[in-house]
Amino acid sequence: MSTLPKVAWIGLGIMGSPMSENLVKAGYDVTGHTLEREKLDRLTAAGGTAAASVADAVRDADVIVTMVPASPQVEAVAYGPDGILENARRGALLIDMSSITPQTSVGLAAAAKEKGIRVLDAPVSGGEAGAIEAVLSIMVGGDQADFDEAKPLFEALGKTIVRCGPHGSGQTVKAANQLIVAVNIQACAEAVVFLEKSGVDLAAALDVLGGGLAGSTVLARKKDNFLKRDFTPGFRIDLHHKDMGIVTDAARTVGAALPVGAVVAQLVASLRAQGDGGLDHSALLRAVERLSGARV
Repeated sequence: MSTLPKVAWIGLGIMGSPMSENLVKAGYDVTGHTLEREKLDRLTAAGGTAAASVADAVRDADVIVTMVPASPQVEAVAYGPDGILENARRGALLIDMSSITPQTSVGLAAAAKEKGIRVLDAPVSGGEAGAIEAVLSIMVGGDQADFDEAKPLFEALGKTIVRCGPHGSGQTVKAANQLIVAVNIQACAEAVVFLEKSGVDLAAALDVLGGGLAGSTVLARKKDNFLKRDFTPGFRIDLHHKDMGIVTDAARTVGAALPVGAVVAQLVASLRAQGDGGLDHSALLRAVERLSGARV
């Protein structure tokens, strides 16, 4: 018999599926629920168990992980008679790994406390590749004791695992992460168009840039997307649009100016408005190409 905690996993999307499978590989008993039948079949094929509802998934779980798109989805699975808080056992640990507003995380922690359920907000960075390879960065908000208890589980999912402060802190750091990533992708996209219009060997240029101060994880991860114009979603523009809304709203609340971030947020929004919301966020290149007179 395994001494590892029993895990309920809610949300089996681009990130949630490989992450839950990595827990199965690490020896955890994982019961999952999502709305797509094929995602449930994928989990069972990997050795997990499918549940027909959130309530069924969480009822006997020691740890509950949610990985859904945004705050409304977190609230939908957490609250109500069929939600997590009404059906999880007292003493369970709820780890929300979605990217949502800090305020939503703080509110969830307060509501869960009344039910005897502990909460960590633990959003991640690294995209689909990081989820598959179990090398995600995990930024956590919540009590130290709960973080210490969850650390072995996090270590099956990522490599950089840091408690950033009380409830909501993980989401605040994730918002900052998304700001940096969006601005970085936009800068890379502008450089690609500039290089191509200048007649430079793009592959060679990106190689040498990657080895200098301009190098970044974003450039390393997205270089092939730029070169091949392959915008198969690892992280969709739709989701980055949502995250830029989170960071601009949070910054306004605390009185932080984000002049470059505000411009990039508008560029992300414009790309989405042109029908590219389902593409990878490296498709910001398409927006720069349009502005530069290229036919996309």
